[in-house]
Amino acid sequence: MARRFNTAGPCDPVRHHMIPALSRLPQAPGLVAQEAFFVVHAPRQTGKTTALRALAHELTAQGWYAALHFSCETAEAAGDDYEAAARDILFQIKVRAEDNLPVELRPPAWPAAPEGSQLSAALRAWAQTCPRPLVLFFDEIDAVRGQGLISVLRQLRAGFPDRPRDFPASVVLCGLRDVRGYKALAGGDPPRLGTASPFNVKVTSLRLGDFSPDEVTELYGQHTAETGQEFTPAALARAYELTGGQPWLVNALAREVVEEIAVPASEKITVRLLDEAKERLILARATHLDSLASKLVEPRVQRILSPVLAGGSLPLEPYDDDVAYVRDLGLIASSPPVRIANPIYREVIARVLSSSIQESVAANPRSFIRPDNSFDFPKVLAEFTDWWRENGEFLTRRGYYDEAAPQLIFMGYLQRVVNGGGYVDREFAVGSGRVDLHVRWPYTTPAGEQHEQREAVELKVWRQGRGNPLKAGLKQLDHYLDRLHLSTGTLIIFDQRSTAPPIDERTTITTTTSPAGHPITLVNG
Repeated sequence: MARRFNTAGPCDPVRHHMIPALSRLPQAPGLVAQEAFFVVHAPRQTGKTTALRALAHELTAQGWYAALHFSCETAEAAGDDYEAAARDILFQIKVRAEDNLPVELRPPAWPAAPEGSQLSAALRAWAQTCPRPLVLFFDEIDAVRGQGLISVLRQLRAGFPDRPRDFPASVVLCGLRDVRGYKALAGGDPPRLGTASPFNVKVTSLRLGDFSPDEVTELYGQHTAETGQEFTPAALARAYELTGGQPWLVNALAREVVEEIAVPASEKITVRLLDEAKERLILARATHLDSLASKLVEPRVQRILSPVLAGGSLPLEPYDDDVAYVRDLGLIASSPPVRIANPIYREVIARVLSSSIQESVAANPRSFIRPDNSFDFPKVLAEFTDWWRENGEFLTRRGYYDEAAPQLIFMGYLQRVVNGGGYVDREFAVGSGRVDLHVRWPYTTPAGEQHEQREAVELKVWRQGRGNPLKAGLKQLDHYLDRLHLSTGTLIIFDQRSTAPPIDERTTITTTTSPAGHPITLVNG
């Protein structure tokens, strides 16, 4: 059976193209050898379960350990009922041990134990009877909540001094969050709690990383080796650029091209095909993308993403728990500066947050296509300013991502009129004071000539107590135009001061020249 690109559940090397699971957690075997308690965390669908299952299998196969991976997900329903949470976890251990360990390594019948000690008593009994040191991977540990989570962590901590003879030698907690995040799941307030968590015996936290460019090439190369279908060098680079190496996205892009678009194996996979696949994934809002989008309504996510989308500055707080939380979700990059993790997530976030705008725009997208099939961008700006005069003040006062409201409104309008015929690439950066848009419109003339029209747009907001951003905007736009190798651009300044003139008076379209001599269309709103 031919292997496939996997987008659902753990990978199987027999059925799926995959990067060797053990190579993704190279530090883990050494930590197990140290009899360490540690944490592995990463956003959803990055390959945690695949890597941990492979590691457990390998440790057991080597003959030194009895290693077991199991999920705590069913204990979520127990909530504050810590006895029920312990029973659910112990049931999963029993089932997984019967499926994955030889008889002599499986746990005995669980002993009776006082309330709050059921888990620790069971693990103690198993460690004492098992001929090998135990290594346990508690996957989906952050599904456990409230008092149930506190009880589990405290029982593991209490057994730590007794390892390896009377307790598992190594315990690994695996989930979306690092340990500090468990306090919120347990009902705690991080700024008021002094230690990192009830699991303060952990040695370290490992974050499962995204694929590197070489790993993307290796993964796609497996498909080429088995089918003969090549990815062009530019397509390999584009795949990494679009996904930032996020494992689910890397697999989903390739699967979309190979299985859904169904490009014949005799044809090379190109940048154009990957861009088409990207657009299809975003429009379909696959489960992974939809689950990320659902997080956008959370206040702590809004608190971080709103200034990111506006190019503003993050609020200064004594702790950066909100940043860590949004980073653990995978919405922003794993290292500073704060930025959205990859271009596909940028598209999903911007489209979700501007979807109501797109629905309210009555303009017919076909009306912006000229007779030669090029895109009438000046008409877009003219009709947007008319629409802005009528709707801008109401839409910017809704209180939802209000810091980025003007930018989201324009992006929603633009997305509606582009409507699948072209692409809008977006760049957001905290502290830059701007949002940059690159509109790409590929088209074929009536004579059959192929072209790509490109437009550069910079969005800025004039806020209360700040100076006019025109000068800075023109200078920033010069840099953007140079990077895109374009000679002209558009600067849009939304005046959000309470002292601004009425919207119908201040909304204008004029022209100016940038410091570098570029002709600029200036839209004031």
